[in-house]
Amino acid sequence: MKKFFLSVPKGTVTSNLAAFILRIGFGLLMIPHHGYAKLVEFNERKAQFMDFLGLGSTISLSLAIFAEFFCSIFLILGLFTRLATIPLLVTAFVILSVHNWEFFGQHELGSAFVVGYLAVFLLGPGKFSLDYLLFKRGR
Repeated sequence: MKKFFLSVPKGTVTSNLAAFILRIGFGLLMIPHHGYAKLVEFNERKAQFMDFLGLGSTISLSLAIFAEFFCSIFLILGLFTRLATIPLLVTAFVILSVHNWEFFGQHELGSAFVVGYLAVFLLGPGKFSLDYLLFKRGR
């Protein structure tokens, strides 16, 4: 399991560039209107935020901020990429569930995040990442 989460398989320049573009793109798309907005408006949002799995609205909001802001930064940097993608996938599935699993139409951005994060998770960070610099030992 550790090998899967911390390995960076060798690939072509094109596949490494694709991983880089996916990481940067989906990381940047989540931060401004989702993660950062929730972070700076924490006190205003915590009372009315959804109660995820009965954890309470404050904890649920904190988890959403962790995923949408901090895990997106990890994704952009390519640091612990696959591990950082897991909370982002959970958040994207929660977004879909809040919008009645509407994969197409007005709320299709949630399904786009699921597809993008799933692709990043399966593809891995690529060579243009901190993961590659830190965990390339043994090649």
